[in-house]
Amino acid sequence: MKCLTIKNIAYATGGIICNEQFDQGREIGSVVIDSRRVTDNCLFIAIKGERTDGHNFVNQAFEMGASVVLVERKPENINNHPYIIVKSTLEALRRLAEYYRSVLNVKVIGITGSVGKTSTKEFIASVLAQKYKILKTEGNFNNEIGLPLTVFNIREEHEAAVLEMGISNFGEMTRLSKIAKPDICVITNIGLCHLENLGTRDGILKAKTEIFKYASPDYNTVLNGDDDKLSSIIPRNENDIYFYGLDKKNRIYAEDIKLLGIEGSICRIVTPKGSIEVAISIPGKHMIYNAMAAAAVGQLMGLSLSEIKSGIEKLHTVGGRLNIINTGRITIIDDCYNANPVSAKSSVDVLENGAGRKVAILGDMFELGPKEAELHYEVGRYLAKKDVQAAVCVGTLSKNTYEGIKAGGFAGSAYYFENIEGFLSNKEYIIENGDTVLVKASHSMHFENIVNALK
Repeated sequence: MKCLTIKNIAYATGGIICNEQFDQGREIGSVVIDSRRVTDNCLFIAIKGERTDGHNFVNQAFEMGASVVLVERKPENINNHPYIIVKSTLEALRRLAEYYRSVLNVKVIGITGSVGKTSTKEFIASVLAQKYKILKTEGNFNNEIGLPLTVFNIREEHEAAVLEMGISNFGEMTRLSKIAKPDICVITNIGLCHLENLGTRDGILKAKTEIFKYASPDYNTVLNGDDDKLSSIIPRNENDIYFYGLDKKNRIYAEDIKLLGIEGSICRIVTPKGSIEVAISIPGKHMIYNAMAAAAVGQLMGLSLSEIKSGIEKLHTVGGRLNIINTGRITIIDDCYNANPVSAKSSVDVLENGAGRKVAILGDMFELGPKEAELHYEVGRYLAKKDVQAAVCVGTLSKNTYEGIKAGGFAGSAYYFENIEGFLSNKEYIIENGDTVLVKASHSMHFENIVNALK
Protein backbone atom coordinates (compact mmCIF):
# COMPACT_ATOMS: atom_id res chain seq x y z
CA MET A 1 0.00 0.00 0.00
CA LYS A 2 1.48 3.28 -1.17
CA CYS A 3 3.42 5.07 1.60
CA LEU A 4 1.92 2.96 4.42
CA THR A 5 5.16 2.14 6.19
CA ILE A 6 5.44 1.62 9.93
CA LYS A 7 7.06 5.03 10.20
CA ASN A 8 4.31 6.78 8.23
CA ILE A 9 1.56 4.91 10.08
CA ALA A 10 2.92 6.24 13.36
CA TYR A 11 3.22 9.74 11.87
CA ALA A 12 -0.34 9.74 10.50
CA THR A 13 -1.92 8.43 13.70
CA GLY A 14 0.24 10.32 16.20
CA GLY A 15 1.35 6.99 17.62
CA ILE A 16 4.53 5.79 19.31
CA ILE A 17 6.48 2.93 17.72
CA CYS A 18 7.57 0.20 20.13
CA ASN A 19 10.20 -2.46 19.29
CA GLU A 20 11.88 -0.12 16.79
CA GLN A 21 14.47 -2.64 15.55
CA PHE A 22 12.13 -3.67 12.74
CA ASP A 23 12.25 -2.17 9.24
CA GLN A 24 10.20 1.01 9.55
CA GLY A 25 10.36 1.72 5.81
CA ARG A 26 8.59 -1.43 4.64
CA GLU A 27 5.13 -0.89 3.16
CA ILE A 28 2.31 -3.02 4.53
CA GLY A 29 0.00 -4.95 2.23
CA SER A 30 -3.42 -4.35 3.82
CA VAL A 31 -5.28 -2.96 6.84
CA VAL A 32 -7.79 -5.02 8.86
CA ILE A 33 -9.74 -4.69 12.10
CA ASP A 34 -10.99 -8.29 12.16
CA SER A 35 -8.34 -10.78 13.29
CA ARG A 36 -10.00 -13.44 11.14
CA ARG A 37 -9.06 -11.41 8.05
CA VAL A 38 -5.38 -11.06 8.92
CA THR A 39 -2.96 -11.93 6.09
CA ASP A 40 0.79 -11.77 5.69
CA ASN A 41 2.30 -8.30 5.98
CA CYS A 42 -0.90 -6.55 7.11
CA LEU A 43 -1.61 -3.92 9.76
CA PHE A 44 -4.06 -5.08 12.42
CA ILE A 45 -5.92 -2.29 14.24
CA ALA A 46 -7.27 -3.43 17.60
CA ILE A 47 -10.64 -1.74 18.10
CA LYS A 48 -12.81 -2.22 21.13
CA GLY A 49 -16.39 -2.89 20.05
CA GLU A 50 -19.66 -3.47 21.87
CA ARG A 51 -19.19 -7.24 22.05
CA THR A 52 -15.48 -7.86 21.59
CA ASP A 53 -12.13 -6.15 22.05
CA GLY A 54 -9.56 -6.44 19.28
CA HIS A 55 -6.77 -6.17 21.86
CA ASN A 56 -7.59 -9.74 22.88
CA PHE A 57 -6.53 -10.97 19.43
CA VAL A 58 -3.20 -9.18 18.96
CA ASN A 59 -1.07 -12.28 19.47
CA GLN A 60 -3.31 -14.25 17.14
CA ALA A 61 -2.86 -11.54 14.51
CA PHE A 62 0.92 -11.83 14.71
CA GLU A 63 0.70 -15.62 14.50
CA MET A 64 -1.32 -15.24 11.28
CA GLY A 65 1.27 -12.97 9.68
CA ALA A 66 0.53 -9.38 10.71
CA SER A 67 3.58 -7.12 10.41
CA VAL A 68 2.48 -4.49 12.93
CA VAL A 69 -0.50 -3.68 15.16
CA LEU A 70 -2.12 -0.47 16.34
CA VAL A 71 -3.15 -0.65 19.99
CA GLU A 72 -4.19 1.55 22.90
CA ARG A 73 -2.13 -0.38 25.45
CA LYS A 74 0.93 -2.60 25.45
CA PRO A 75 0.01 -6.16 24.43
CA GLU A 76 0.93 -9.06 26.68
CA ASN A 77 3.54 -11.62 25.57
CA ILE A 78 4.36 -9.55 22.50
CA ASN A 79 7.63 -11.42 21.72
CA ASN A 80 9.38 -8.38 20.24
CA HIS A 81 6.84 -7.80 17.46
CA PRO A 82 6.44 -4.14 16.42
CA TYR A 83 3.41 -2.29 17.69
CA ILE A 84 2.24 1.31 17.69
CA ILE A 85 0.45 2.77 20.70
CA VAL A 86 -2.18 5.45 20.10
CA LYS A 87 -4.70 7.18 22.34
CA SER A 88 -7.70 5.87 20.36
CA THR A 89 -7.51 3.14 17.74
CA LEU A 90 -10.88 4.22 16.32
CA GLU A 91 -9.59 7.74 15.78
CA ALA A 92 -6.33 6.30 14.42
CA LEU A 93 -8.32 4.29 11.87
CA ARG A 94 -9.88 7.48 10.54
CA ARG A 95 -6.64 9.48 10.59
CA LEU A 96 -4.74 6.75 8.78
CA ALA A 97 -7.42 6.49 6.09
CA GLU A 98 -7.30 10.27 5.68
CA TYR A 99 -3.52 10.12 5.21
CA TYR A 100 -3.73 7.20 2.77
CA ARG A 101 -6.36 9.00 0.68
CA SER A 102 -4.07 12.05 0.49
CA VAL A 103 -1.25 10.08 -1.17
CA LEU A 104 -3.46 8.41 -3.77
CA ASN A 105 -3.93 9.76 -7.29
CA VAL A 106 -7.54 8.70 -7.70
CA LYS A 107 -10.83 10.45 -8.45
CA VAL A 108 -13.34 9.96 -5.64
CA ILE A 109 -17.09 10.12 -6.11
CA GLY A 110 -18.85 10.51 -2.76
CA ILE A 111 -22.54 9.57 -2.60
CA THR A 112 -25.03 10.41 0.11
CA GLY A 113 -28.75 11.08 0.48
CA SER A 114 -31.78 9.82 2.37
CA VAL A 115 -32.86 7.22 -0.18
CA GLY A 116 -31.13 5.47 -3.05
CA LYS A 117 -27.48 5.80 -2.05
CA THR A 118 -26.59 2.19 -2.73
CA SER A 119 -28.51 1.88 -6.01
CA THR A 120 -27.04 5.16 -7.23
CA LYS A 121 -23.58 3.94 -6.25
CA GLU A 122 -24.12 0.80 -8.32
CA PHE A 123 -25.30 2.79 -11.35
CA ILE A 124 -22.33 5.15 -11.13
CA ALA A 125 -19.85 2.31 -10.66
CA SER A 126 -21.31 0.43 -13.63
CA VAL A 127 -21.03 3.52 -15.83
CA LEU A 128 -17.47 4.44 -14.80
CA ALA A 129 -16.33 0.83 -15.22
CA GLN A 130 -16.87 1.26 -18.97
CA LYS A 131 -13.74 3.44 -19.07
CA TYR A 132 -11.88 3.23 -15.78
CA LYS A 133 -10.48 0.74 -13.28
CA ILE A 134 -12.76 1.43 -10.32
CA LEU A 135 -13.32 0.47 -6.71
CA LYS A 136 -16.72 0.81 -5.03
CA THR A 137 -18.14 0.47 -1.54
CA GLU A 138 -19.20 -3.10 -0.85
CA GLY A 139 -22.08 -4.03 1.42
CA ASN A 140 -22.83 -1.52 4.17
CA PHE A 141 -19.24 -0.25 4.56
CA ASN A 142 -20.34 3.38 4.42
CA ASN A 143 -19.95 4.68 7.99
CA GLU A 144 -17.06 5.90 10.17
CA ILE A 145 -15.58 2.41 10.32
CA GLY A 146 -16.67 1.06 6.95
CA LEU A 147 -15.56 4.06 4.88
CA PRO A 148 -11.92 3.96 6.10
CA LEU A 149 -11.77 0.22 5.41
CA THR A 150 -13.10 0.85 1.91
CA VAL A 151 -10.48 3.55 1.33
CA PHE A 152 -7.78 1.09 2.40
CA ASN A 153 -8.88 -1.19 -0.46
CA ILE A 154 -7.93 1.43 -3.05
CA ARG A 155 -4.73 0.55 -4.88
CA GLU A 156 -2.53 2.48 -7.30
CA GLU A 157 -4.12 0.77 -10.31
CA HIS A 158 -7.53 2.20 -9.42
CA GLU A 159 -8.47 5.32 -11.36
CA ALA A 160 -11.75 6.10 -9.58
CA ALA A 161 -13.40 5.18 -6.28
CA VAL A 162 -17.18 5.27 -5.83
CA LEU A 163 -17.81 5.69 -2.11
CA GLU A 164 -21.16 5.53 -0.34
CA MET A 165 -21.32 7.80 2.71
CA GLY A 166 -24.03 7.12 5.30
CA ILE A 167 -24.74 9.08 8.47
CA SER A 168 -27.30 9.36 11.23
CA ASN A 169 -26.15 12.48 13.12
CA PHE A 170 -24.58 15.90 12.73
CA GLY A 171 -20.79 15.98 12.37
CA GLU A 172 -20.49 12.46 10.97
CA MET A 173 -20.49 13.60 7.34
CA THR A 174 -17.79 16.17 8.12
CA ARG A 175 -15.56 13.37 9.40
CA LEU A 176 -16.37 11.17 6.39
CA SER A 177 -15.69 14.04 4.00
CA LYS A 178 -12.32 14.61 5.65
CA ILE A 179 -11.42 10.99 4.88
CA ALA A 180 -12.88 10.70 1.37
CA LYS A 181 -12.07 14.19 0.05
CA PRO A 182 -14.55 13.69 -2.80
CA ASP A 183 -13.94 15.19 -6.24
CA ILE A 184 -17.60 14.75 -7.15
CA CYS A 185 -20.33 15.00 -4.48
CA VAL A 186 -23.62 13.27 -5.25
CA ILE A 187 -26.74 13.80 -3.09
CA THR A 188 -29.76 11.74 -4.12
CA ASN A 189 -32.49 13.44 -2.07
CA ILE A 190 -33.48 14.80 1.33
CA GLY A 191 -36.16 12.49 2.70
CA LEU A 192 -37.54 11.24 5.99
CA CYS A 193 -34.87 9.12 7.64
CA HIS A 194 -32.64 9.55 10.70
CA LEU A 195 -35.16 12.06 12.04
CA GLU A 196 -34.42 10.68 15.51
CA ASN A 197 -31.16 12.68 15.56
CA LEU A 198 -31.52 15.16 12.71
CA GLY A 199 -35.03 16.37 13.59
CA THR A 200 -36.36 17.78 10.32
CA ARG A 201 -35.64 17.69 6.60
CA ASP A 202 -33.75 20.97 7.05
CA GLY A 203 -31.62 19.20 9.64
CA ILE A 204 -31.04 16.34 7.20
CA LEU A 205 -30.04 18.84 4.50
CA LYS A 206 -27.57 20.49 6.85
CA ALA A 207 -26.05 17.16 7.84
CA LYS A 208 -25.82 15.78 4.29
CA THR A 209 -24.25 18.94 2.85
CA GLU A 210 -21.38 18.60 5.29
CA ILE A 211 -19.97 16.44 2.46
CA PHE A 212 -18.78 19.68 0.82
CA LYS A 213 -16.62 20.70 3.80
CA TYR A 214 -13.51 18.67 2.89
CA ALA A 215 -14.22 18.04 -0.79
CA SER A 216 -11.36 18.75 -3.19
CA PRO A 217 -10.96 22.47 -3.99
CA ASP A 218 -12.41 22.16 -7.52
CA TYR A 219 -15.13 19.63 -6.71
CA ASN A 220 -18.33 19.22 -8.74
CA THR A 221 -21.76 18.48 -7.36
CA VAL A 222 -24.52 16.24 -8.73
CA LEU A 223 -27.90 16.93 -7.11
CA ASN A 224 -31.51 15.85 -7.54
CA GLY A 225 -33.00 19.07 -8.90
CA ASP A 226 -36.56 17.84 -8.33
CA ASP A 227 -35.94 17.74 -4.58
CA ASP A 228 -37.16 21.01 -3.05
CA LYS A 229 -34.35 21.12 -0.49
CA LEU A 230 -31.48 20.25 -2.83
CA SER A 231 -32.71 22.60 -5.58
CA SER A 232 -32.26 25.48 -3.12
CA ILE A 233 -28.48 24.98 -3.01
CA ILE A 234 -26.73 27.88 -4.70
CA PRO A 235 -23.89 26.94 -7.09
CA ARG A 236 -20.43 28.40 -6.55
CA ASN A 237 -20.40 29.08 -10.29
CA GLU A 238 -22.65 28.26 -13.25
CA ASN A 239 -20.82 25.02 -14.07
CA ASP A 240 -20.43 23.75 -10.51
CA ILE A 241 -23.70 21.81 -10.12
CA TYR A 242 -25.27 19.18 -12.34
CA PHE A 243 -28.94 19.19 -11.37
CA TYR A 244 -30.87 16.17 -12.63
CA GLY A 245 -34.54 15.19 -12.56
CA LEU A 246 -37.73 14.83 -14.56
CA ASP A 247 -38.30 18.57 -14.77
CA LYS A 248 -36.78 19.93 -17.99
CA LYS A 249 -35.33 22.89 -16.09
CA ASN A 250 -32.62 20.51 -14.86
CA ARG A 251 -29.28 20.26 -16.62
CA ILE A 252 -29.89 16.54 -17.10
CA TYR A 253 -33.46 15.30 -17.41
CA ALA A 254 -35.46 12.28 -18.56
CA GLU A 255 -38.28 12.20 -21.09
CA ASP A 256 -40.28 9.67 -23.12
CA ILE A 257 -40.57 7.50 -20.00
CA LYS A 258 -42.15 4.09 -20.38
CA LEU A 259 -42.61 2.10 -17.17
CA LEU A 260 -42.54 -1.65 -17.80
CA GLY A 261 -43.70 -2.79 -14.39
CA ILE A 262 -41.33 -5.14 -12.61
CA GLU A 263 -39.35 -5.45 -15.85
CA GLY A 264 -37.94 -1.96 -15.40
CA SER A 265 -38.32 1.08 -17.64
CA ILE A 266 -37.21 2.79 -20.84
CA CYS A 267 -36.50 6.50 -21.12
CA ARG A 268 -34.46 9.10 -22.94
CA ILE A 269 -31.85 10.91 -20.83
CA VAL A 270 -31.08 14.39 -22.13
CA THR A 271 -27.68 15.85 -21.27
CA PRO A 272 -25.72 18.95 -22.29
CA LYS A 273 -23.77 16.75 -24.74
CA GLY A 274 -26.75 15.01 -26.35
CA SER A 275 -29.35 12.41 -25.45
CA ILE A 276 -29.46 8.62 -25.13
CA GLU A 277 -32.29 6.13 -24.93
CA VAL A 278 -31.66 3.65 -22.13
CA ALA A 279 -33.33 0.49 -20.90
CA ILE A 280 -33.20 0.23 -17.09
CA SER A 281 -33.68 -3.33 -15.89
CA ILE A 282 -34.43 -2.47 -12.25
CA PRO A 283 -38.10 -1.63 -11.59
CA GLY A 284 -39.31 1.64 -10.18
CA LYS A 285 -39.56 5.17 -11.50
CA HIS A 286 -37.02 6.25 -8.89
CA MET A 287 -34.38 4.15 -10.65
CA ILE A 288 -34.54 6.64 -13.52
CA TYR A 289 -33.24 9.25 -11.10
CA ASN A 290 -30.32 7.00 -10.18
CA ALA A 291 -29.52 6.49 -13.86
CA MET A 292 -29.56 10.25 -14.43
CA ALA A 293 -27.14 10.77 -11.55
CA ALA A 294 -24.84 8.21 -13.14
CA ALA A 295 -25.11 9.98 -16.49
CA ALA A 296 -24.09 13.26 -14.83
CA VAL A 297 -21.07 11.68 -13.14
CA GLY A 298 -20.16 9.92 -16.39
CA GLN A 299 -20.07 13.22 -18.27
CA LEU A 300 -18.01 14.88 -15.55
CA MET A 301 -15.56 11.98 -15.81
CA GLY A 302 -15.26 12.27 -19.59
CA LEU A 303 -17.29 9.26 -20.72
CA SER A 304 -19.03 9.23 -24.08
CA LEU A 305 -22.81 8.93 -24.36
CA SER A 306 -22.43 5.38 -25.67
CA GLU A 307 -20.28 4.43 -22.67
CA ILE A 308 -22.85 5.93 -20.28
CA LYS A 309 -25.67 4.05 -22.01
CA SER A 310 -23.72 0.79 -21.84
CA GLY A 311 -23.01 1.21 -18.13
CA ILE A 312 -26.63 1.95 -17.25
CA GLU A 313 -27.95 -0.98 -19.25
CA LYS A 314 -25.44 -3.47 -17.86
CA LEU A 315 -26.56 -2.95 -14.26
CA HIS A 316 -28.91 -5.48 -12.75
CA THR A 317 -30.45 -5.72 -9.30
CA VAL A 318 -28.48 -5.70 -6.06
CA GLY A 319 -29.47 -8.25 -3.40
CA GLY A 320 -32.14 -6.90 -1.06
CA ARG A 321 -32.90 -3.88 -3.28
CA LEU A 322 -35.81 -4.45 -5.64
CA ASN A 323 -34.37 -7.82 -6.55
CA ILE A 324 -36.95 -9.76 -8.56
CA ILE A 325 -37.06 -13.47 -7.66
CA ASN A 326 -39.29 -15.83 -9.64
CA THR A 327 -39.74 -19.00 -7.62
CA GLY A 328 -41.95 -20.70 -10.18
CA ARG A 329 -44.88 -20.38 -7.77
CA ILE A 330 -44.74 -16.69 -6.87
CA THR A 331 -42.72 -13.59 -7.79
CA ILE A 332 -40.88 -11.93 -4.90
CA ILE A 333 -39.81 -8.28 -4.93
CA ASP A 334 -36.96 -8.48 -2.42
CA ASP A 335 -36.46 -4.94 -1.12
CA CYS A 336 -35.65 -5.75 2.48
CA TYR A 337 -32.19 -4.16 2.76
CA ASN A 338 -33.57 -0.99 4.33
CA ALA A 339 -36.67 1.15 4.56
CA ASN A 340 -38.04 4.60 5.29
CA PRO A 341 -41.41 6.17 4.42
CA VAL A 342 -40.28 7.44 1.01
CA SER A 343 -38.71 4.18 -0.14
CA ALA A 344 -41.61 2.15 1.25
CA LYS A 345 -44.11 4.11 -0.84
CA SER A 346 -41.89 3.78 -3.92
CA SER A 347 -41.73 0.02 -3.42
CA VAL A 348 -45.51 -0.18 -3.13
CA ASP A 349 -45.70 1.69 -6.44
CA VAL A 350 -43.48 -0.99 -7.99
CA LEU A 351 -45.66 -3.74 -6.51
CA GLU A 352 -48.73 -2.29 -8.22
CA ASN A 353 -47.22 -3.24 -11.56
CA GLY A 354 -46.80 -6.91 -10.65
CA ALA A 355 -48.79 -9.79 -12.10
CA GLY A 356 -51.54 -11.71 -10.30
CA ARG A 357 -52.52 -10.85 -6.73
CA LYS A 358 -50.30 -8.21 -5.21
CA VAL A 359 -49.22 -8.77 -1.61
CA ALA A 360 -47.24 -6.26 0.46
CA ILE A 361 -45.29 -7.52 3.48
CA LEU A 362 -44.14 -4.45 5.39
CA GLY A 363 -42.03 -4.24 8.55
CA ASP A 364 -40.79 -1.63 10.98
CA MET A 365 -38.85 1.42 9.78
CA PHE A 366 -36.36 2.70 12.33
CA GLU A 367 -34.66 6.01 13.26
CA LEU A 368 -37.70 8.11 12.40
CA GLY A 369 -37.78 10.07 15.64
CA PRO A 370 -40.85 11.19 17.63
CA LYS A 371 -43.14 10.98 14.58
CA GLU A 372 -42.38 7.31 13.90
CA ALA A 373 -45.92 6.15 14.65
CA GLU A 374 -47.44 8.83 12.42
CA LEU A 375 -45.04 8.05 9.57
CA HIS A 376 -45.85 4.34 9.70
CA TYR A 377 -49.56 5.20 9.74
CA GLU A 378 -49.10 7.38 6.62
CA VAL A 379 -47.49 4.50 4.73
CA GLY A 380 -50.54 2.40 5.60
CA ARG A 381 -52.93 5.07 4.35
CA TYR A 382 -50.88 5.31 1.15
CA LEU A 383 -51.00 1.56 0.53
CA ALA A 384 -54.75 1.45 1.19
CA LYS A 385 -55.43 3.40 -2.01
CA LYS A 386 -53.25 1.20 -4.20
CA ASP A 387 -54.07 -1.78 -6.39
CA VAL A 388 -52.89 -4.27 -3.79
CA GLN A 389 -54.97 -7.27 -2.72
CA ALA A 390 -53.30 -8.21 0.58
CA ALA A 391 -51.15 -6.41 3.15
CA VAL A 392 -49.12 -7.99 5.94
CA CYS A 393 -47.64 -5.79 8.69
CA VAL A 394 -44.96 -7.25 10.94
CA GLY A 395 -43.35 -5.63 14.00
CA THR A 396 -44.20 -3.32 16.87
CA LEU A 397 -44.14 -0.08 14.89
CA SER A 398 -45.94 -1.69 11.98
CA LYS A 399 -49.08 -1.93 14.08
CA ASN A 400 -49.44 1.72 13.08
CA THR A 401 -49.09 0.80 9.40
CA TYR A 402 -51.84 -1.79 9.85
CA GLU A 403 -54.09 0.80 11.48
CA GLY A 404 -53.43 3.22 8.62
CA ILE A 405 -54.36 0.53 6.09
CA LYS A 406 -57.63 -0.19 7.86
CA ALA A 407 -58.47 3.49 8.33
CA GLY A 408 -57.74 4.15 4.65
CA GLY A 409 -60.58 1.91 3.54
CA PHE A 410 -58.38 -0.87 2.16
CA ALA A 411 -60.46 -3.18 -0.01
CA GLY A 412 -58.13 -6.16 0.32
CA SER A 413 -57.16 -8.43 3.20
CA ALA A 414 -54.94 -6.96 5.95
CA TYR A 415 -52.99 -8.93 8.56
CA TYR A 416 -50.87 -7.93 11.54
CA PHE A 417 -48.20 -10.02 13.30
CA GLU A 418 -45.93 -8.98 16.15
CA ASN A 419 -42.95 -10.84 14.71
CA ILE A 420 -41.67 -12.73 11.69
CA GLU A 421 -42.45 -16.09 13.25
CA GLY A 422 -46.12 -15.17 13.51
CA PHE A 423 -46.30 -14.48 9.80
CA LEU A 424 -44.29 -17.53 8.78
CA SER A 425 -46.63 -19.83 10.68
CA ASN A 426 -49.54 -18.40 8.69
CA LYS A 427 -47.94 -17.73 5.30
CA GLU A 428 -49.62 -20.70 3.59
CA TYR A 429 -53.02 -19.15 4.30
CA ILE A 430 -51.99 -15.72 2.95
CA ILE A 431 -49.72 -16.30 -0.06
CA GLU A 432 -51.26 -17.94 -3.14
CA ASN A 433 -49.83 -19.35 -6.35
CA GLY A 434 -49.25 -16.62 -8.92
CA ASP A 435 -48.87 -13.82 -6.34
CA THR A 436 -46.38 -10.99 -6.64
CA VAL A 437 -45.05 -10.34 -3.11
CA LEU A 438 -43.20 -7.25 -1.91
CA VAL A 439 -40.94 -7.74 1.15
CA LYS A 440 -39.88 -4.39 2.67
CA ALA A 441 -38.50 -3.33 6.08
CA SER A 442 -35.48 -1.84 7.81
CA HIS A 443 -32.43 -4.09 7.66
CA SER A 444 -32.41 -4.93 11.36
CA MET A 445 -35.87 -6.52 11.02
CA HIS A 446 -34.10 -9.40 9.20
CA PHE A 447 -36.79 -9.73 6.55
CA GLU A 448 -34.32 -11.75 4.48
CA ASN A 449 -35.65 -14.62 6.58
CA ILE A 450 -39.08 -14.02 5.06
CA VAL A 451 -37.58 -13.93 1.56
CA ASN A 452 -35.75 -17.21 2.17
CA ALA A 453 -38.90 -18.85 3.55
CA LEU A 454 -40.96 -17.74 0.56
CA LYS A 455 -38.31 -19.01 -1.87
